[in-house]
Amino acid sequence: MKRLLLLFIIGFLVQSCARVGSPVGGPKDSLAPKFLSSNIDTTRINVKRDIRELRLDFDEYITLKDINKNLIISPPIKNIKRILPSNIANKFILIQWTDTLKANTTYNFNFGNSIVDNNEANILRYFNFAFSTGDKLDDLYISGEVKDALAIKKQASGTENKLVVGLYQVKDTINYKQKPYYITKVDADGYYELNYLSPGKYKIIAFEDENGNSMYDPGKEKVGFKKEVIDVEKSISGLNLKVYPSKKALKYVEMKEMPGGVMMAFEGHPSEVKVKPLSEKIKDYKITHTPKSDTVRVWFDAVKSDVGQTATENLKFGYNADQKKDTLYNASLFYKYNAKSTMEINSDNGGGMLPPKTDFKITSNYIIDKINPEKWVLKSDSLTTQDFTAQISETNPYQILIKSDFIVGKKYQLTVPKTTVSSFYAKTSESKRFDFEADKPENYGSLTFKLENAPTSNYWIQLLDPSEKVIYQKYTKGDEIKFAILKPAEYIVRILVDNNDNKYWDESDFLNEVFAEDSYVYYKVALIRPLWDTNETWDLKDTRTLDSPKISTPSKTAVPNENKDKPVKQDANNRELKSGDAILTPVK
Repeated sequence: MKRLLLLFIIGFLVQSCARVGSPVGGPKDSLAPKFLSSNIDTTRINVKRDIRELRLDFDEYITLKDINKNLIISPPIKNIKRILPSNIANKFILIQWTDTLKANTTYNFNFGNSIVDNNEANILRYFNFAFSTGDKLDDLYISGEVKDALAIKKQASGTENKLVVGLYQVKDTINYKQKPYYITKVDADGYYELNYLSPGKYKIIAFEDENGNSMYDPGKEKVGFKKEVIDVEKSISGLNLKVYPSKKALKYVEMKEMPGGVMMAFEGHPSEVKVKPLSEKIKDYKITHTPKSDTVRVWFDAVKSDVGQTATENLKFGYNADQKKDTLYNASLFYKYNAKSTMEINSDNGGGMLPPKTDFKITSNYIIDKINPEKWVLKSDSLTTQDFTAQISETNPYQILIKSDFIVGKKYQLTVPKTTVSSFYAKTSESKRFDFEADKPENYGSLTFKLENAPTSNYWIQLLDPSEKVIYQKYTKGDEIKFAILKPAEYIVRILVDNNDNKYWDESDFLNEVFAEDSYVYYKVALIRPLWDTNETWDLKDTRTLDSPKISTPSKTAVPNENKDKPVKQDANNRELKSGDAILTPVK
């Protein structure tokens, strides 16, 4: 009897325990949490300025996801004391602050996608709650779209869009180091709405808020803006913006050892940099810097100067970057000579196949000052010595161009004895032999673009691989461009316009209200196949976006390449050509 009673009690406990927890079966909850009420009167007007909290009640348990990234309060309330729930689900949201609110002001709390139910994580999307310390709720709005001007393809679904749009009140001086007076997030489709705006004059800005501080960080975040003041007397729709990379402020970063000397790095793009060694040991030196480059190189003979040979030395330098005065600023590094950092040369033609009608290229890790090609030997099929010429590239001082009558299908060997390639204070210490083959034209295709609404200035037209690395580019002008010899592949096509003809694509400078130079991305991928001439027409006013860097069929306008043996129209020396000319170069 006792045993039977014990079994009954155990069975009862098991049955009771089985009833605890979520019910099994039934339809899955797919509804977002529902807002019920708040601690603020339903009219949401004439709210006392000394109120210190906002409480929002919901019909089910909720959690807050990435609330610090999602919640935007316009205008900003600076001293937020606490936000609940934090770690434990609750049926309410509580936001507390210590600030006194502004008079006659509408406050809008935009929660983005932070509010989710606790069971199924259903999102209450873009929930807003607004109230006013005045006698009415401001109800004006501005809406539109924001696009990344250099974005290659549409943003993947499910990924966070970090773009925001803000309004600054127009005053005598605008402090852009503070949060915008009104601010909102851009959704995944690029759409934005600034709601509950009061009438007035504003400056509008869009930026990629990478660090989530709701403030634009110049030089670090992409930016777009309008120069003109936005007069908000009534609601505005269709106010669209494009964001571009922003100009970095000029700033010295660091100096470090490099083969042949030291390298100085900057943020920004200085046009001119003056550098002078302050060490008494370094008396003979060379400075190299390309305008708009962020690196400067100081070349010297560390062995001859007895610098860093036995121990690390603190080397000091004076520099002046784009400064009007002749003042030199100090920079230093702890330098130790690396005996392994010798001058080397290597082939610049990947895979040992030389494309038709092109020069064979050699590159060095040192700037090339002199060459002695009279001692070099070029042979075809390992037997016949062949004439050639060699010269240092006029646009790339690290590169040598070798010209010869290369015959399709033949194999070549170029021997470069040691010490026949020199830098300022070094020579190659080893002989090198380069083996390559002149590739067949039928292994390549061509691409011709006809542009509608073409830029009136010079521009770069670039062919990029799916990883967005530039493989080919031309600096040209006009409405028709041809890439005559291209490796078969799928290419993304981009145009960067040199509006000011300074041979550099300039970024946005928001603080000085200077727009970035124009840019365009072709909405299709160019498929290059062997022996095919691909022809594309591109209207630069077409705003469609590239969906994917992959396609499976060639352009319908592609035709067999009947002119495959004609010479490639390009500058053989890879020179920067004058307006109207074109240049075709693989980009390393």
